[in-house]
Amino acid sequence: MKKSSRLLKQAREVLEIEAQGILDLVEKIGSEFEQAIELILNSKGRVILTGIGKSGIVGRKITSTLNSTGTPSLFLHPAEAAHGDLGVVTADDIVIAISNSGYTEELTNILPTLKSLGVKVIAFCGDQGSPLAKGSHLFIDVGVEREACPLGLAPTTSTTAALAMGDALAVALVNRRRFNRKDFKRFHPGGSLGDRLSSKVKDVMLTGDRMPLVLEGQTVEEAISEIDQKGLGASLVVDGDLILRGIVTDGDIRRSLSKWRDIMGLKAEKIMSASPKMIYEDERVAEAVALMEHSGITVLPIVDRAKRVKGVVHLHGLLGGKEFRVNGGRKTTKGFAS
Repeated sequence: MKKSSRLLKQAREVLEIEAQGILDLVEKIGSEFEQAIELILNSKGRVILTGIGKSGIVGRKITSTLNSTGTPSLFLHPAEAAHGDLGVVTADDIVIAISNSGYTEELTNILPTLKSLGVKVIAFCGDQGSPLAKGSHLFIDVGVEREACPLGLAPTTSTTAALAMGDALAVALVNRRRFNRKDFKRFHPGGSLGDRLSSKVKDVMLTGDRMPLVLEGQTVEEAISEIDQKGLGASLVVDGDLILRGIVTDGDIRRSLSKWRDIMGLKAEKIMSASPKMIYEDERVAEAVALMEHSGITVLPIVDRAKRVKGVVHLHGLLGGKEFRVNGGRKTTKGFAS
C-alpha cells in the first residue's frame, strides 16, 4: 500500500472512531441530562465550567458556547480554585466538572468546598464509580470505548465526546429558553457581548475610588480592608506614582497564613504576587478576557506604557455585565465606571 493511501486510511479511521464515540453517547442521555437542564434553568447564578489540561480546553469552549446562547457562564481553573479563586463561586452557581477518568485530583480536591457552599455539581465523566462521579450531584456519562490515538493515551475521542455533550446541553438550553435569532444577535458583533468584547478596556474598567489600591509599605490588614471594601477579591500594590508593583489576592492571603502566625502587620509586598498579569488600556476587552482565562485569573490591572495603573477589570463583570448603554456618547457597561 502506498504511503499516501496508508495515511488516508489512518485519518479515516480516526474520524470513524470519534464519530462512533459521539454516536454511542446517544443511548447514554437520560433523566440526569434532563435534571441538569432543569438545574441550570432554575439557577439564579452562572454555569461554571472546570477541568484541567485538554478537558479544561473543552470547558473553555463550552463556556463560550453557553455565553453566546444566553446562559451566563465562566471557566474556573481547578488548581487556581484551590488557591483562592473558589471565592468567585456562589451557592446559586452550577458547576460542570469535566474529567474523562473522574480521578483528576485537582477536581476532587475542590468538591468538599463546593458542597459546603451548597453548589450543585454536574460531572462530565466516563466512570460512574470514580470519585468525581460519586461526589457530584449529577453524573453525565461521556465515556468512550477507545481513544482514536493508536497508543490509547492522548485524549482524542474522549475530548470530542465531552465537547459534543456540551453542545447538546447548550442546544437543549437554547430550545428551552426559546432563544431565537434576535437573541443570538444581541450576544454577537453588533450586540451586547460582541460590543463589549470589541471595546477598549479603558472604556469599561473600574477607575478612581473603585480601584482596590494599597501603597508599598502599607500593611496586609490595609490590603484586606481594600479587598473587602471594593469587592473584587484582590488589591493592587503601587508606589507613590501609581506604578504597579504587585497584587494581593484572596489566594495570596490564604497561602501566607500557612507561613506566618500573624500576617496583619506584615507589609503588603511581603505576601503579594510580584509579577502580576496586566494589560494596556488601549487593548480590546476580548484580549483581556483571553489573557485572564488563559492565566486562570479573575482580576486584571490596566496600565499605561510606564506600568502606571489606570484601572482594573474583573472577568465576571466583563462576561456577565449588563448591556452597554450610551452615556454622553461614550459606551459603558452598567455597573462599571469609566
